[in-house]
Amino acid sequence: MSTNLDTLFDRTGTGSKKWSRYPEDVLPMWVADMDFAAPPAVLTRLQARLEHPIFGYSQGSDELRQALVDYLARHYDWHVQRQDLVFLPGVMPGVNMALHGLVAQGAGVVVQTPNYPPLRSAASEWQLPSIEVPLIASVDGQWASDPALMQRALNGAGALLLSNPHNPVGKTWSREELRVLGEACVAQDVLIISDEIHADLQYDGRRHVPIASLSAELGQRTITFMSASKAYNIAGLKTAFAIIQNPRLRARFDAARAGMVDSVNTLGLEATHAAYADAGDWLESLKTYLQGNRDYLLETVRTRLPGVVVHAPQSTYLAWLDCSALDLENPYRFFLEKAKVGFSAGPDFGSGLGQFVRLNFGCPRAVLEEGLARMERSLRERV
Repeated sequence: MSTNLDTLFDRTGTGSKKWSRYPEDVLPMWVADMDFAAPPAVLTRLQARLEHPIFGYSQGSDELRQALVDYLARHYDWHVQRQDLVFLPGVMPGVNMALHGLVAQGAGVVVQTPNYPPLRSAASEWQLPSIEVPLIASVDGQWASDPALMQRALNGAGALLLSNPHNPVGKTWSREELRVLGEACVAQDVLIISDEIHADLQYDGRRHVPIASLSAELGQRTITFMSASKAYNIAGLKTAFAIIQNPRLRARFDAARAGMVDSVNTLGLEATHAAYADAGDWLESLKTYLQGNRDYLLETVRTRLPGVVVHAPQSTYLAWLDCSALDLENPYRFFLEKAKVGFSAGPDFGSGLGQFVRLNFGCPRAVLEEGLARMERSLRERV
């Protein structure tokens, strides 16, 4: 299997959700699924596991737990215990377990918008009020949270759903921003449910900060979700883990899985172990490649797509494109029909976002070049 990130793979006929949603003439650049081969260390470990012919129910081994504990300490200076880890078949099942088992009926759930659609809609799945707080485009060309708006939203709320790093705007929260947000949650006695699935995809030398790592007090009121699925491109193996340092919260959380969230994929656990223990060099190469894709995207938007605005993603492989100045009734529909490029539609990420689309640049450079060229042609050909 090639480890060259420029390699083009034909994913048709593989059951790929990404490549099956649209007709064959549409280039899919929507769902957060990269078009790169999984790391060689992951593939090697999976092949070794396949030599055993039995695939029964699995649980996270002590070796896997220790590998994750070591990884969190080494990369984030976050020191947790092996028993703090709860394995899950995905981040969103975990988020829903937390809302179901830990948030009182009638208590509001705060979510910053724009936001990942399943995270944004999770509260409504449990008939909990959703309190949406918009992010603000700051003067330095990035996105920020308004502390005053957050203070008001958190007053009386039951939980904050945090996207860290933020999907779709690609924001890396600074330590100070997280400290202010965390202190507000402590003051209002609000549970923090933090989706940190994109933690390992940071650019320009940035380092991810888990909000629970900032203090023992925050660690006791936070449920953090992580997974190798995004950074190591193994989402289809459906494996994630929660870090819950508060034993009481952990017991209540685990009890909420009854009848809803079962055991974890056997091969997913093997792949997770290989990713965190043995694929560090591959990840560094990936981040360099993705940062190059990001920079190419930014330069192309600046020089060839007048009317499109994008704040430079600091993390993730997702770009949030503001098409307001193009004077299009529906940018998502326009690019789908005229450019034959399938993006994620802005309204799915929050109200009043019809002029935005989300672009996935986690692909070989040739695919990104083609997608942007299609956008450019479609805008030039407008009547």
